Amino acid sequence: MEWAELIGRIAAHGDRDAFKLLFEHFAPRVKGFLVKTGMNADAAEEIAQTTLLTVWRKAAQFDPASAGAAAWIFTIARNLRIDSARAAARQAKVALGAERDETPEVADSPETMMVRSEDISRVTAALQRLSEEQSKVIRMSFIEEQPHGEIAERLGLPLGTVKSRIRLAMARLRDLLDD
Repeated sequence: MEWAELIGRIAAHGDRDAFKLLFEHFAPRVKGFLVKTGMNADAAEEIAQTTLLTVWRKAAQFDPASAGAAAWIFTIARNLRIDSARAAARQAKVALGAERDETPEVADSPETMMVRSEDISRVTAALQRLSEEQSKVIRMSFIEEQPHGEIAERLGLPLGTVKSRIRLAMARLRDLLDD
């Protein structure tokens, strides 16, 4: 069977018989491909149908010189699968954001605020006991939230030196805070 010829007949004449042959051959194969990529059967079925519908609508865009018919059809399916995954991720992100918005803010108790204040005072005092080099990299990394590479660039130091200073500073802070 010459699949490219069938796509050409669809493009030129809207040939339903040619489309039927393409659909019967490719729909189950596209669905199987999608299931193998981890999609559930219902979603794979839907995307397989959308893929073949796209073949019907865009048959005139098919260029047999640039790709084979099967490659073109499976590329459409792959792209639709990616679009579907992105849409699902966006919906999950929106749902998570809405869930956060609906969560009422709980005010901290006076005891919690006092303990937090004491913790901040202890950490501030411990930071002041670090060397200037260690204190600077800790502030840049944890307070300013800069990546280690950016800290190295700003301070004109090798990345390994920055990482060593952070590791040594964290060990020193642990010792100071355990006292």
